[in-house]
Amino acid sequence: MPTMTPEQLKSLVRTVPDFPETGIQFRDITTLIGHGEGLASAVSLLAERAKAADAQLIAGMEARGFIFGAAVAAQLGLGFVPIRKPGKLPIETIGEDYALEYGTDRLEIDPGAIADGQRVVIVDDLIATGGTALAAAKLLRRAGAMLSHALFVIDLPELGGAEKLRDADLTVDALFDFEGA
Repeated sequence: MPTMTPEQLKSLVRTVPDFPETGIQFRDITTLIGHGEGLASAVSLLAERAKAADAQLIAGMEARGFIFGAAVAAQLGLGFVPIRKPGKLPIETIGEDYALEYGTDRLEIDPGAIADGQRVVIVDDLIATGGTALAAAKLLRRAGAMLSHALFVIDLPELGGAEKLRDADLTVDALFDFEGA
């Protein structure tokens, strides 16, 4: 059971101005995950929402999605599917390429990690432009997942990522948001 509110959790996130470049307000969750009660509360709040979505499996993107996603899965007694960067899995994978500001990247999963029609919920730390989360959603659906929800600790609504996911028929929920890029 969470002991801290989303607003209290928000106060644990450090804002680093002008990182990685001038004009960016970087939302650093290391201060939240380093706070025991804060981390436990964030995981509990996400787990409540994943349970309400009837999750049978939790998926999270490398790297910070592993922190929150695996903790949510453990709290709910569910399995966890790591969505990896290329070349990290020792088996044949399926993958999804997606656009970055300059170039492309790729996500991969074990195609046998999801049973056809299994209800999967994505859990990650932050939704910004949505490129990674949208690629993860496409990949999970290709693997047979029934995917309807994506949960985040933080939403940066001005960057439009949550809206892109909603356009892809996902319910998007975040514990709190930050205005500004």
